[in-house]
Parts: sequence; structure tokens; C-alpha cells
Amino acid sequence: MAEEGKEGWFIYGFVARGTVVLAEYTEYTGNFPAIAAQCLQKLPSSNKLSTYACDGHTFIFLVHNGYAYCVVTKDSVVKNVSIAFLDQLKADFTKRYGGGKADTATAKSLNKEFGPVIKGHMQYIIDHAEEVEKLLKVKVQVSEVKNIMLENIDKVLDSCYRYFDATSVIKG
Repeated sequence: MAEEGKEGWFIYGFVARGTVVLAEYTEYTGNFPAIAAQCLQKLPSSNKLSTYACDGHTFIFLVHNGYAYCVVTKDSVVKNVSIAFLDQLKADFTKRYGGGKADTATAKSLNKEFGPVIKGHMQYIIDHAEEVEKLLKVKVQVSEVKNIMLENIDKVLDSCYRYFDATSVIKG
């Protein structure tokens, strides 16, 4: 990815418990918080990744254990980079607030503490986008190798079971 064009990659981000936004961050003005809030109302409650497109922007939501992590980006931002941002945000939020303060926090009450953290994660991803993409590609390759190995193990086990079934029939 070229360095130019990274300006404005990440427009808006937030963390919500259910439909209550606990912390948010943006440097921009616009209707994206309202659109994101509408999308938030429609999200499935199950752990899932959801994406919506509107007016040249992508709204990506990661729902996990009752919390929604959102990022609004330019359409040109690679989706995997946005997902890496959401994964970092989720890990950091869970580490700081998991099973505690976030469970009872009121709307936007964590802005002062966690808003700057959201900004920091956005900046980190922008500054390290190439490394993040490379890491994501390696993770995909490792996952593919792992799946192949598991398939091969299953095949070996199936062969062993067939062998033992055949020998028990012969001895039987």
C-alpha cells in the first residue's frame, strides 16, 4: 500500500455493549455516527462480523460476547486491515474492561479513557498497514496448512480404523 491516500482511512470507531455506545472516536463531522447507530440496532447478537456500505464508506462491525466493535472506513481501505483494527480494539477493550467496568458503564462514559485508545489503534494500523497485511497473509497460510494437516490426520486415522476392523474380521 502506498503511503499517500492513508489520510482519512479510519473515519469513526466505537465500542458498544448491546446497542449502547460506551466509547467512540472520530476527528471528522458527518452523519456516520447516526448511520453506524442504525446499523448497530440491526446487528445479530451472535458473535459475527458484519459489513455495510454507504456513501463511499464501509461500516464494519465485530460482535463478540455482547459487545460490538465498529470502524467506519473509506471504501478503498482493505477489509483485512479494518478487521485487524477491530481485533486489536476488541483485545485491548477486553483486557482493560472485561467482566468489570464495561458491564455497567453508561452511554459514552468510557470516552475519556478509551477514546484516545481507539485513536491510537487507528494510527498504529495506518502506520503499520504493510506489516499488518503481511501478518494477515501469513496467518491465512498457517491456517491453510493446519487444515491440510488435520485432513491428513483424519485420513490416517480412518485408514487405521479400517485396518483394525479388517484384522478383527479375519481373526473373528
